[in-house]
Amino acid sequence: MNNKSTKTNTKFRQTDRKKNLISGVLLSLLLIATPFLFYIYKYAPSDSKEWDTIFGTISASGFSNAQSYMHAVFTKLTFIMLTGIWFLTSNNWWKYAILVPFTMFLFQFIGVLNYELQYIDEFDFWYSLPIILPILFFLIYISLRISKNQDASVDLMSEVEDEIKKIMSDDL
Repeated sequence: MNNKSTKTNTKFRQTDRKKNLISGVLLSLLLIATPFLFYIYKYAPSDSKEWDTIFGTISASGFSNAQSYMHAVFTKLTFIMLTGIWFLTSNNWWKYAILVPFTMFLFQFIGVLNYELQYIDEFDFWYSLPIILPILFFLIYISLRISKNQDASVDLMSEVEDEIKKIMSDDL
């Protein structure tokens, strides 16, 4: 009976390691891609208000050309991605303070996409809250789910360390 539970625990830990490895690799690739995302606007035409891509035609909206529109979009999108990753992977008690710049970048991104706005980077935190709150609650929920898994792994590590100390003290 003891052998069966050992096999189950070993299988669970291997699966957990594989899952952590895959998520770590995906996160690393995403972080490595950020400079390329930031400079993708350079491929947009600077002399036209439209850009034909494989994803469809991108219109410059209220911007002077497609390149300046893409610059604004990908600048905001890059910062949203980086602050979102920072929030989701942070284990510090102050991590919810990261939501302030995240909210600001998200509101500015919405301003870039809404071509009727005259001032894109002007930001009023209170006006952005009704738009951003559902997204923030979703991010908090994801963060809490991730931290539960991390707490379980910390408990498992302390049990392993205690067991190693016990075995080492028995041998001496």
